[in-house]
Amino acid sequence: MDSVTEIVPTLMPLGDTGVLIRFADRLDLDANAATIAFARRLESRPIPGVIEIVPNLVSVLVRYDPRRIGYEALCGELRLLDRGAQDNASLAAHAIAITYGGEDGPDIEAVANELGLTVPAFIDAHCAHRLSVLAVGFAPGFVYCGMHGDDLLVPRRETVRRSVPPGSILFAARQTAIAATAIPTGWAVIGRTHLINFDPAASPPTQLRAGDTITFEAAR
Repeated sequence: MDSVTEIVPTLMPLGDTGVLIRFADRLDLDANAATIAFARRLESRPIPGVIEIVPNLVSVLVRYDPRRIGYEALCGELRLLDRGAQDNASLAAHAIAITYGGEDGPDIEAVANELGLTVPAFIDAHCAHRLSVLAVGFAPGFVYCGMHGDDLLVPRRETVRRSVPPGSILFAARQTAIAATAIPTGWAVIGRTHLINFDPAASPPTQLRAGDTITFEAAR
């Protein structure tokens, strides 16, 4: 995410204590980059009365205390943020080792077959390119990474697993996700990592942030 295409967001209320700043109505990499940059700028330039900033794939939820700032005043402050300013926050690069297949990745053969690849060829393709952390959320520490090329497009599974363990590597829709807690999922499970991106006792509780980059590698 070296550059961000300027996108004028839509601001809308969410209840009486929230503002949603939306950069698109579907996943788009430019909108995702604009979302991340906006959230980081807002974090670095706090607005009095804002109590939480929650970036998603293409939107940012801002929760505020209405006793300290009103909706219209907050929207005015949000619009004043310089969209063209560079975000000086450092972006971290992570290398994440994955144990592919076996009990840790029961769907890897089905995914490889769907793509017309051998399992080793799929693993090579999965590790071939650096990805961006698109968002952290849905469940505590859950990481969305993307985007893989069109040649690695597979749909989600038709059935949902009741639970996969923390560290599970999930794959679908040109994205890889990393589960940080035990969750149900309809994504294909292709492997597992020792990185658990959620520690409620730590501050911050997650190691990976939206905007960071990730390179996957096969564990040896």
